[in-house]
Amino acid sequence: MQSVVDEYQEYLAGKLVSAPASGFEVAESELNSRLMPWQRRIVAWACKRGKAALLPDTGTGKTFMQLEWAHRVCLFTGGDVLILAPLAVANQTAREAAKFQIGTPVTVCRTMADVRPGINVTNYEMLEHFDTAHFAGVVLDESSILKSYSGTTKKALVAAFALTPYKLACTATPAPNDHMEIGNHAQFLDVMSSSEMLSRWFLNDTMKAGGYRLKAHAVKDFWRWVATWAVTLSKPSDIGFSDEGYDLPPLEILQHVVEVDQSIATEGMLFRSPDLSATGLHKEMRLTAPARAAKVAEIIALRPDEQWLVWCNTDYEADELAARIDGLTEVRGSHSRAHKEAAMLGFSEGAVRVFSSKPVLCGFGMNWQNCRNVIFVGLSYSYEQFYQALRRCWRYGQTRAVTAHVVCAETEGPVLATIERKRKDHENMKAEMIEAMRGQTMEQLGVGPKLKTDFERDIRTGNGWEIRLGDSVELLREVPDGQIDLSVFSPPFANLYIYSDSVRDMGNTANDAEFFRAFGFIAKELYRATKSGRLAVIHCKDLPTYRGRDGASGLKDFPGDIVRLFEAHGWDFHSRVTIWKCPVTERERTNNNGLLHKSVTRDSSQIRQGMADYLIVMRKTPNGDSNLSEVPIARPEGFTRYEGESDPRKNSFHPSPFARTEFDGKRDSIAIWRRYAEPVWWDINQTDVLNVKTSRTENEERHICPLQMGVIRRAIELWSLPGELVFSPFGGIGSEGVGALEMGRKALLFELKREYFQIATRNLDAAEVQETLFDFGGNDE
Repeated sequence: MQSVVDEYQEYLAGKLVSAPASGFEVAESELNSRLMPWQRRIVAWACKRGKAALLPDTGTGKTFMQLEWAHRVCLFTGGDVLILAPLAVANQTAREAAKFQIGTPVTVCRTMADVRPGINVTNYEMLEHFDTAHFAGVVLDESSILKSYSGTTKKALVAAFALTPYKLACTATPAPNDHMEIGNHAQFLDVMSSSEMLSRWFLNDTMKAGGYRLKAHAVKDFWRWVATWAVTLSKPSDIGFSDEGYDLPPLEILQHVVEVDQSIATEGMLFRSPDLSATGLHKEMRLTAPARAAKVAEIIALRPDEQWLVWCNTDYEADELAARIDGLTEVRGSHSRAHKEAAMLGFSEGAVRVFSSKPVLCGFGMNWQNCRNVIFVGLSYSYEQFYQALRRCWRYGQTRAVTAHVVCAETEGPVLATIERKRKDHENMKAEMIEAMRGQTMEQLGVGPKLKTDFERDIRTGNGWEIRLGDSVELLREVPDGQIDLSVFSPPFANLYIYSDSVRDMGNTANDAEFFRAFGFIAKELYRATKSGRLAVIHCKDLPTYRGRDGASGLKDFPGDIVRLFEAHGWDFHSRVTIWKCPVTERERTNNNGLLHKSVTRDSSQIRQGMADYLIVMRKTPNGDSNLSEVPIARPEGFTRYEGESDPRKNSFHPSPFARTEFDGKRDSIAIWRRYAEPVWWDINQTDVLNVKTSRTENEERHICPLQMGVIRRAIELWSLPGELVFSPFGGIGSEGVGALEMGRKALLFELKREYFQIATRNLDAAEVQETLFDFGGNDE
């Protein structure tokens, strides 16, 4: 029979989410000898995974690696592989296969009728003409096409290859903040659905409607997970190999500011004062297109014998360029597929001297190291398009210095500044992403040490209190049977908040089932360690659901789930308290549609009530026939103090026992009892919490529902006696312990996070306590 200890360790191991391998082994020595050592390591790893993503920067040999992977899938399965690529990249891939002498035939296809045994390459636009069930493997070249969360292309690709046994997705390193692109890759590769990824590691971004942001403490665990199924790098040293031969050539970016006649007024203005929003920029660039195109022609004339790659954003810019540059070959969206491919390949082969197009059409996938001169006739606010367009020429394998000319009108200067800021932000974030993945990636590739999942242990004691650093489940096992008089705590709210990246953090869970399995270990051990007839007081709330992540906007009955969990471990449902919360404050914090008055005029079916807090009170069944506790909480004199504030409604139905400073025996005790016994506690001061400013760490989510000291004191006053032991398995910054000491009780707290442990220690040490020594054994002298 499996022990509780083994069961918990098995649970922790299961939380270390990783993509299961479904591939085959291939020795690195068997792979194409033209591959660099680090490329062979990646290809061997991708074969073993079966379904993987290669996310290296441009120029690191992505095409060669995907071809070798496809070749190995063909050999292993005896079946065919389909490579999907952007327009004109299919022919480029076939040429690369011949160059590197891939051992499997490579055929460029238009329809299923063209398919031949081996590797078949086609354009994304032709997907509908293929029977995807025929192929043993698929490669998505420039898989950033999966970017859109709900895009039709993404849905079509996921559906078309749902049953394909071997999958490889390849693109340049995605933007670190474009998490949906990563989630869509995971879904395509059958690693995890996009919605499950959002549920596990992301929060609904209340500052961006419909958006999500990575939980601060989930960052490390999220990138660790990505590294189990994807390899990303900017250079070989990112995964532990030498960078020799992989130095980018020098890059010079020259800005050319073109003077324009600013007396030409914009609509409604006497003189031109351009609005450089996206719409305003478009209007301004139409006015300045002739001047910018003339400057481009002037620059090209300086090197008449060299190739030039000219990027524009609009057809009117393309018209101006065509009118001024002799021999210009261009690609527009309206051109035929045949013309587009011929023009792009002609530029690759040197037959075309000056080539022009838009980054959105030709800025992805093509290798144009043959050209070292790039011109941007104008910029949009998209840094991704600028970066990808530039990297067609400035990439590993380019042997000459690259010069990029950016031509802007003097009224468009702020756009270049914005692109430069985005460039710096992107590079910093990409470096952080690669660094976050480095350890796990190197472990996956077998070039780094095994990652550790141990946790710290520590202990601090004071006058009437003790706090222990560690895993609450394991620490609870050390508490003797029947030792705890009362437990008061606020658990992690499933995966709504997350406080650390530890696998032992109960908030660091994928879904409700995983959370409640962990919480069940607490409920079971707490039942054993609690005195017969005594109580556990659990602070909680309903949890929100979101359409993008959960399929519908609404609420989950988290308090009810807690009741059912504790009942399953022997506890009795004792009572529930509703704690009044201000809906206006919630509306100001969340901007939720259900709390906005404007929803009344649009659709009042969206309107909901504010979200209250709850205390769920569970009781350990008393021993014997009596319903009394093992140690009854007897108060012969009744209540002699009142813990609370005045009623915010201030009406006669809730007279405040706080009105007099002197208590009047039984009459006041009854008044206090009436207030405590109300199912709704209206008189809790919502701002009465420990100072949490000192508890913030750099990468921490704010707990927006802290447990107020008034709630803690009242629970302790109701359900324990002076001198008894109050326990919290989630000590945090020490709120429950401070409340216990202030009420003349002893405190025992467990806390997993070192920063909180240290702050709680200071808070407990500073609390006003009675002169009693803490005796964990319970023998109070």
